[in-house]
Amino acid sequence: MYLAINILGLIVFLFIGFLFSKDKKNINWKAVAIMVVINIILAAFLIGSPIGRRGVQAAADGFVWLVNASAKGTVFALGGWYDAKNLNFICSALMPILMVVPMFDILTYIGVLPWIIKWIGRGLSFITGQPKFESFFAVEMMFLGNTEVLAVSELQLQKMSKARNLTIAMMSMSCITAAMVGSYVEMMPGRYILTAIPINIINSLIATSIMNPVNVDPEDDTIVTVNDTDEKKEPFFSFLGDSILGAGKLILIIIANVVAFVALAALIDKILGLFWKPLSLESILGVIMFPFSWLMGLNVHDAWILSQNMGMKLITNEFVVMGSMTNKIAHFDPHFQAVLTTFVTSFANFGTLGMIIGAFKGLVDKETNNYIARNIGYLVLSGILVSLLSAAMVGLFVW
Repeated sequence: MYLAINILGLIVFLFIGFLFSKDKKNINWKAVAIMVVINIILAAFLIGSPIGRRGVQAAADGFVWLVNASAKGTVFALGGWYDAKNLNFICSALMPILMVVPMFDILTYIGVLPWIIKWIGRGLSFITGQPKFESFFAVEMMFLGNTEVLAVSELQLQKMSKARNLTIAMMSMSCITAAMVGSYVEMMPGRYILTAIPINIINSLIATSIMNPVNVDPEDDTIVTVNDTDEKKEPFFSFLGDSILGAGKLILIIIANVVAFVALAALIDKILGLFWKPLSLESILGVIMFPFSWLMGLNVHDAWILSQNMGMKLITNEFVVMGSMTNKIAHFDPHFQAVLTTFVTSFANFGTLGMIIGAFKGLVDKETNNYIARNIGYLVLSGILVSLLSAAMVGLFVW
């Protein structure tokens, strides 16, 4: 029964995208069907096959190994403040960023990462039939982050139509950055996080293909790489220093956002409690998200808990939910663990929305920027749909 509901949920989520499509007649259903089949097969392989499970677990263990290596620097700097038996959020989830981000930046500097991104993007375009740049952008976001990729894609964005720019903005709501994975696997089941990453990439293409179908002429189907620049290459240690400083700023931004959002949520709960004690932000959001949560194939009790976490993640961010569920998620059944972890493994929240709108404001002309701003609802819906589709696909194979 629950499996049937999960399958129904996947169909409903795709139908929601169709209902809000800007151009229903021009949806390339063949490409959508190919991408859906590819994603389901990918989820089945990564979750349902012994080889896939071992590969994903090995990748998760690799990120844990990186986190443990980064702990050497944290212990040296913090000394007695670092308690290995009772790590706080900053030490366990954020301090590893100071090593992982520069590591990825070094791979970019020497050209390894751009080469990997380019060929994966081209392969994804060939398989799915989607435009090369959109496919490349989806892969690039996974490694470098949404705002960073938008910045290095400025010239391409300026040449594209406002409709294609909207597609890029919608896709930007669905990624995570590989540099953050080390933090995530410390808080939630790593095998589901690593599975969600490639699933999210293809689902971002599915959601935008349905909601914002755009025909791209062959001459406009170009790719811009992160190294396309005429400027002289920056000295390595200057580059590395900037990368470390950038990682430090990122940690401060995350801390500020988490503290502020958790505190604001608590304040809202207290205000709502003045009117009716059981009333809270979580309960309101839980009601809104409950139907979608139930369609994941859960019993009513677990669906209610999932819906509250889904709503809280959209209002705050994935770190808030992961931090609150770290010591609880192991007590739930595997299906619940899979759908919750997959759903929260994305940057889809209102904070990211502000970052994307701000980034486009400095990259494209006023007409394009205003067009994206008028379609904020599509950005939010795209991010939610990608998370729902990914969670439903992964959930099919975990019971």
